Amino acid sequence: MAFEAFFEKYDRLFLFDTETTGLSFQNDEIIEFAAVVVEQVKGVPTIIKEYDELITLSPGKTVPPVIVNLTGITDADIAARGIPKSRVCADIGEMITENTLLLAYNAHFDLSFLFYLLMKHGDPGILKGLDKIDLYTVYKDRRPYPHKLCNAIEAYGLQGKVKNSHRAVDDVIATVAVMEEMEKEKADILRYVNLFGYHPTYGLGSKPIRSVTYKPQYYDHPVPLYEA
Repeated sequence: MAFEAFFEKYDRLFLFDTETTGLSFQNDEIIEFAAVVVEQVKGVPTIIKEYDELITLSPGKTVPPVIVNLTGITDADIAARGIPKSRVCADIGEMITENTLLLAYNAHFDLSFLFYLLMKHGDPGILKGLDKIDLYTVYKDRRPYPHKLCNAIEAYGLQGKVKNSHRAVDDVIATVAVMEEMEKEKADILRYVNLFGYHPTYGLGSKPIRSVTYKPQYYDHPVPLYEA
């Protein structure tokens, strides 16, 4: 696991992914939350925890058919195995320390949902002051369109090793593998700390995160976003 440089600055890496009932962090809900925690153990970056839970829905909420078709997660699954939102928030609070780096693929989306979940059912203060990296932004700087996680898996030859199943647990494991290959390819991921790209045609899709600098990122650009 080629993340040694990250631990010169951070004590822990927290890579996470969500599955949701829709695209609006204010109106939709997280139905699955998955995370991988990486720490340096005897000088070696090591996965010390894998987390994956379905989350109960608020009264009156259901999983839309389009999301069932995409993820395979049904109302029956959540009723049988879902845990309360407050419990998930408490678990997240235990996994995130004061010097944790947060990472996700399309991080603006996942962080928006995570913050709103914590605001309503936990303590959003655990995110305050933490650095963030959007691996989707990194990949858009590295490879031509398209830029979905499945495209990154294929580009780095990870088929058969990981999968993009639209289940948070699979996607976060795939994100770890993609990040490893990115770091081997070019050791500049830390240049993207708190720097997120967005396509000007589509905008952010939700409120900006205060600690993040957003820059327009076109599909074809001559220099990395951190030099733009």
